Amino acid sequence: ITSDDTLSKMDGGNQSVVSEFILGGLASSKNFQVLLFVMFLMLYLLIVSGNITILVLITTSPQLHSPMYFLLANLSFVDMCLSSNTTPKMISDFLRENKTISFVGCIFQVFFSHCIAGGEMILLVVMAYDRYVAICKPLHYFTIMNLKRCTALVLISWTTGFIHGISYLVVLMRLPFCGPNEIDSFFCDMPLVIKLACMDYHNLNTLMNAECGIVVVTCFTLLLISYTYILITVHQSSKGSASRALSTCSAHITV
Repeated sequence: ITSDDTLSKMDGGNQSVVSEFILGGLASSKNFQVLLFVMFLMLYLLIVSGNITILVLITTSPQLHSPMYFLLANLSFVDMCLSSNTTPKMISDFLRENKTISFVGCIFQVFFSHCIAGGEMILLVVMAYDRYVAICKPLHYFTIMNLKRCTALVLISWTTGFIHGISYLVVLMRLPFCGPNEIDSFFCDMPLVIKLACMDYHNLNTLMNAECGIVVVTCFTLLLISYTYILITVHQSSKGSASRALSTCSAHITV
């Protein structure tokens, strides 16, 4: 649909409003969909139960009430929220003939995906900073990484994620949808939804990718700087200290 066609429809008052989107899913074979249902259901239950276990252990164990485990508990909560945003809908769609999602549901799926993912990236940077202070400035660790500062850093990560997500929500709410409503995916993703808008979406898509790219590259650069300092400090330490230091941040580096 061209921009002229869209304008003529809007001027004529005959614009149809999209009330729902059709999701393409992961497979067309019914037997394969049943297999995927079982596989993803087991994986999802494993993810949720694992993260809940981590949250319960950290909350109930006094010896785990430290900045590192406080941040780890928040990361487990964020991971659980992120997987719960799209996975339950995908799993239920495996058993449905018509894989549809409402317009509002689709928009909020995009919002929560970017909100939670944006917050998680900032949280990973905070965790890297925590390990930097613990290894490079051990004598000042508990002074710098006190509960007040840890809470403030977690709130900053959530606030940044919310701003990142709300920018996508505002853009989607202002787009005109009057024609195609089939999304070639199992969930609503920003580039795929923008393509269905009755307008020239290329400039907007570039802008959204640039905004997302800035967040990702900035977080990755900060992570790289933080762990570079950590590895340099570890390399200069004794063998025993280096081993203990690497054991506390190897999982972070892997993530």
